Amino acid sequence: MMENADDFERFLNNVDKIGQLLEDFQSSDVGVQQQAVAKADSLIATLDKPCKTNVNKTTVNANPLLQPLASHNESQEHFKKIMERDAEERRIKRMAKLKESTALKDKGNEAYAQEDYETAVKYYSDGLAVLRDMQPLYTNRAQAFIKLKRYKEAISDCEWALKCNERCIKAYVHMGKAYLGLKKYNEAKSCFEKIQEIEPGKGNMIKVEYLDLVDLEEKTDSQERKARQELEKGERKATVVPQLLEKLSRPGQMPLYYCGVLESLSPAVTDCTGQTLFRLNNGFSIISSNDVLRSCLLQKTDVLLSQESCVSVLKLWRIICHENDENQKLLIKCSVARQPLVQLLTSKHGEVVKECLELLSLYSKTSHGRRLAIDNLNLHTLVRNLMRCISEPKQQQEISAVCILETFAAEDGFRLKLRNMSTDCVVVPFKIILGNISKFNQNVLKSLISAVGFLAEDEVICRKLAHEQECWEAFVTATKQCGTSEYKDILYILLGLIINLSMITSSPLQEHAVSLCDCCFDLLKNADGRIVTKVTGVLSTVLPQSSEAVQHAVRRKVIQTMCWLLKEKGHPATKSAIKTLTVCTAVSDMAREELLKSDKKLSTLRHLLSSSYDEVISGNAALCLAHCFELEGVASHLLGTDIVLLLLRLAAGEAKKTAVQQNAAIALSKLCQSEPRHVHKLRELHGLEILHSCAKLIS
Repeated sequence: MMENADDFERFLNNVDKIGQLLEDFQSSDVGVQQQAVAKADSLIATLDKPCKTNVNKTTVNANPLLQPLASHNESQEHFKKIMERDAEERRIKRMAKLKESTALKDKGNEAYAQEDYETAVKYYSDGLAVLRDMQPLYTNRAQAFIKLKRYKEAISDCEWALKCNERCIKAYVHMGKAYLGLKKYNEAKSCFEKIQEIEPGKGNMIKVEYLDLVDLEEKTDSQERKARQELEKGERKATVVPQLLEKLSRPGQMPLYYCGVLESLSPAVTDCTGQTLFRLNNGFSIISSNDVLRSCLLQKTDVLLSQESCVSVLKLWRIICHENDENQKLLIKCSVARQPLVQLLTSKHGEVVKECLELLSLYSKTSHGRRLAIDNLNLHTLVRNLMRCISEPKQQQEISAVCILETFAAEDGFRLKLRNMSTDCVVVPFKIILGNISKFNQNVLKSLISAVGFLAEDEVICRKLAHEQECWEAFVTATKQCGTSEYKDILYILLGLIINLSMITSSPLQEHAVSLCDCCFDLLKNADGRIVTKVTGVLSTVLPQSSEAVQHAVRRKVIQTMCWLLKEKGHPATKSAIKTLTVCTAVSDMAREELLKSDKKLSTLRHLLSSSYDEVISGNAALCLAHCFELEGVASHLLGTDIVLLLLRLAAGEAKKTAVQQNAAIALSKLCQSEPRHVHKLRELHGLEILHSCAKLIS
């Protein structure tokens, strides 16, 4: 084993030199080979000198090359063989050491997982005794040292890990955490910023997970120093907090006594110093260990005085956590707070629910607070109880509840933890509220639809919602109601949610497709362009799910409406309108005939083939044309137009998506089959060769 850093560095340098010598021996330049022999002799002499290692010398140190050589060529060849043999021996020995050290690392990992950090350190150290340059052993031991608060040793291990791999992310992470433990905030920031340099794509994650944490710790440290200074000065406002907490810690008192102390304590902790002194004097632990207050928070009694005590505790928590990140963290990690924060939303007492919502709202207002809530609260119960507050309004509490739900639903971590949630707790109350739209609940409903929309951004939750029968029933009812009343803002958000869910094929959607499309046809007459765009979007996603709905849509003159929208250049609904036309013409001869009645030479569709348009638009336009070419006489009417040139441009590869090229090629094929005279134009433009190349690309 190498006893110090110098030996380790010398070993690595010699390995590099030997590797270079082997390359030089294989050089075609005789001069380079001769220099390699001279360097080898010098290196061997150096290796033969005493060093501080206790490793036995290998055979290369007793090299016959030290004796007079018979000839230059023999010397060169002999040295190469010895070096190759030595390299192979070293490789075999290293593999054995690697296997042994890996086994020790695995044992260390097992001990770490069981929170036996001392044992983990021992195993990692044993592994390093076998193989000094194994980087994972350094970073793993550093992590264990951090758990043991041996921060300086952790930093040293991270430095060694970086010598093995200068871009080791784990080394910088653990080193940053160790510096943070030593309250060396600038050094910690430097470590985390280094990760941003190495992995620019992780910049935002590093900021949220680490750099923001450093700022919070530094802020907390500053607050505590200031609070201690004021307490040492004996200032009245600073000394009153410990005195009141001492009274609160007295056991066996009546609820009225504790309620009075809490009421007196609240005004003393409104500023940062008071909040910090509450924390430094174990305020959270005092409340947690108070049997009377804990009983009130868990609602084990319905006595009025117990409810007042509960309100007092919740109010105090809200005050001490206001704009205080460290207090928010300590509170939500406290077992006596986690359950009440969620369960008290179902209390029969309005003031209890109000204070509970205000405290949850406080957490929802910052990214730090939201992360704490997501990591520590029972989110399934939270959603269920918030939906209960929203659907059973009491004293305007539904507004606070829905705002909290909407804010949390926008977080990826929140949605991820709700993937295995039963959607009943959302869908059932959602249906009830959608079925009772009024001018009094507009704001609540907009936020609620927005919240469900955020939840549906998760693919798993979206799929669950899309298969809910009651969901689609509610959509049909609400869309009809909004269409006959002045609820445009609600309707706009609702249609967006319907579009997202209708992209997933489901039997409930297929069952309600006709009814939903009927609602959309009525809304197409709406004067609000935003609504028309959204309605067209719904048709483009719902119609592909049901051939019955397509036939119904054609009878309701949807083709004429879509053509009218497409004639307005640059209309926001263009993409959805052409998709709707394509879906209808794919399954309905009547749809094709209606399209030709509106535009005999299909000039609108030909215009959409222009490459300046979105490829989704041009691709669907090509496919729609292909459907129309199946009707007798359509291709003949297009003789003398630029149809061949336009389709050929798309098929030739100007499009980035193979599907667009394929649609254009299909349209050209059908065009020429229906009217062979188009083949002459195709040959003139060398189109046959292009189509042949296109067929290869597509296949």
